Amino acid sequence: MRKTLFVLTAAALLAGACSKKTGGGVKLKADTDSVAYIIGMNVGMNLLKMDSTLNVNAVCEGIRDVFRAGTKLSAADAETYYLRYMNYILPEKARAYEEQFLADIAKTNRSYARTSSGVTYTVEVLGDQEQIPVSDRDSIVLRYVIRTADGEQVYSSYERGDSLRTNLGGLNKGMKESVKLVGKGGKINAWMPSSAAYGAAGDQQLGIRPNATLYYEIELVDVDKYANWSRRNNLRR
Repeated sequence: MRKTLFVLTAAALLAGACSKKTGGGVKLKADTDSVAYIIGMNVGMNLLKMDSTLNVNAVCEGIRDVFRAGTKLSAADAETYYLRYMNYILPEKARAYEEQFLADIAKTNRSYARTSSGVTYTVEVLGDQEQIPVSDRDSIVLRYVIRTADGEQVYSSYERGDSLRTNLGGLNKGMKESVKLVGKGGKINAWMPSSAAYGAAGDQQLGIRPNATLYYEIELVDVDKYANWSRRNNLRR
């Protein structure tokens, strides 16, 4: 509920900033005014999702210039610049922020360490050191929780009452690195940079935004090494 109110408030601010009246906001005297306000809300919400640091006044100026038929850029130039921003500038800004965020975690909490890919982790339970998955063909069973950087839970196998059964190679890069640091019965908490998790695509079904830094709580429930189960299968033949 709090998140919804924040979005609506920001949308109202956008509408207020675009209004020429110093009183703030628009007076919805007619149905067309109401529709225009709703369109403004929709634009504001989408802009917040894309980049909350955008200059609202510049957005409003662009809208006014379109209605005045006097834009500062041609449609072709605008498209080129926008694609460059979305494909290069914005991801670079996200990566720089993420790198500083993860570096600060490791710096302020000595229990955390980092892998070469940026996974920032702390081992809660070491587990059986004789049962550590190494090969991509090793069979494993996991339970885990995923949270966003602001603490919102987006997935929990505990709440779903199930476990992930897969081979090591079936995991994303960050999870694979994490489970290789503990043995059977081990538990590890890890901050995953977006490049080691859901990347630029995110996951719409889970509600994970593009380029999202995520927090994982992982329990390695079971390990069956490929060499062992392959040997068992050969003995049965």
